[in-house]
Amino acid sequence: MNWLRKNLFSTWYNSLFTITCLVIIFFFGWNFVNWIFTQAQWQVVETNLRIFMVGRYPQPLYGRVWISSLIACTLTFLTTGVFFAKQNIPKLAIVITAFLFSFLLIVLPVNTNSRLWLIGIEFSIVISFLLGKKLSKFISPYLAFAWLLSFPIILYLIGGGLGLRSVSSSDWNGLLLTLLMAAISIFLSFPIGILLALGRTSDLPVVKWFSILYIEIIRGLPLIGILFLAQVMLPLFLPIRLDRVLRGVAGLILFSAAYMAENIRGGLQSVPRGQVEAAKVLGLNPALVLLLIVLPQALRAVIPAIVGQFIGLFKDTSLLSLVGLLELTGIARSILAQPEFLGRYAEVYLFIGLIYWVFCYSMSLASRKLETASSEQ
Repeated sequence: MNWLRKNLFSTWYNSLFTITCLVIIFFFGWNFVNWIFTQAQWQVVETNLRIFMVGRYPQPLYGRVWISSLIACTLTFLTTGVFFAKQNIPKLAIVITAFLFSFLLIVLPVNTNSRLWLIGIEFSIVISFLLGKKLSKFISPYLAFAWLLSFPIILYLIGGGLGLRSVSSSDWNGLLLTLLMAAISIFLSFPIGILLALGRTSDLPVVKWFSILYIEIIRGLPLIGILFLAQVMLPLFLPIRLDRVLRGVAGLILFSAAYMAENIRGGLQSVPRGQVEAAKVLGLNPALVLLLIVLPQALRAVIPAIVGQFIGLFKDTSLLSLVGLLELTGIARSILAQPEFLGRYAEVYLFIGLIYWVFCYSMSLASRKLETASSEQ
């Protein structure tokens, strides 16, 4: 009551504004909830859930996708446990998380095999999180190597080859393609952005002007234009014909790296010049000064901007549907073309919007935790 009186009903106009907002929220909220539970036809999601997730990926090979999901979830929550090693997790948060997982296991329209995989992933999440908290000092030095190793393993499982049945990238659709392209683009655009930022601050004229021209040209073009150029023009400059998925990834990397470079350059400018000079006085060569003194402080200063760029890149994968790739948005458009589900735009786009929000908000939470942890060190 004290909090309500202080924050919402402190004066007569605050009270009037609070009541007006509550009435508006109740009116629209009630209509929205009523539409969700009484009018919306969720059969379009229930019937096409498999297509939303993996598209045309061969059904006998779904085990590879589940193994890849298990690897990604295990590493994610192992890392989360390391970050939360020195903090007590509220019991309410644990209860809510367990309830949500149990609720999903009950309501998701999946077969028995998929439910067993989901239960195994849930147990893996719990165990990896607890291991991360208990053994953070031993695990943390190897996390980066584990993440680097996981990318080729997951790509090998999804694509096949070298003893496994090969799966064409044209069969990588839905959320599977969205996650793969976002992860690869984020993983590759980050180091390229660092190199461009360092090149723009270099004393070598050729390197400096090349970096400046690249950054300014790319930032002056819309992403959809770069994606079309990557699909149409890139094969003209290369001796081999790249896959459409690789061309789409190339467009995302080229675009994101330019913006990433400017974010990192802002962090480089925030590092005091005196620290660089002090490091040189101690006898460190330029490479060690950059790796041990400048970059850690620069990246720490721009964590929100970098993660914001990652979130934007994840959402920008939806534009790939305009160049013929059936990622999550593209597969939604193909589902809406089914005769029995014509006009079900609200249900379909609300569902994929919820998926985008879950992943983007998770990255935002991880960013805030990483920023807090770095400020405490």
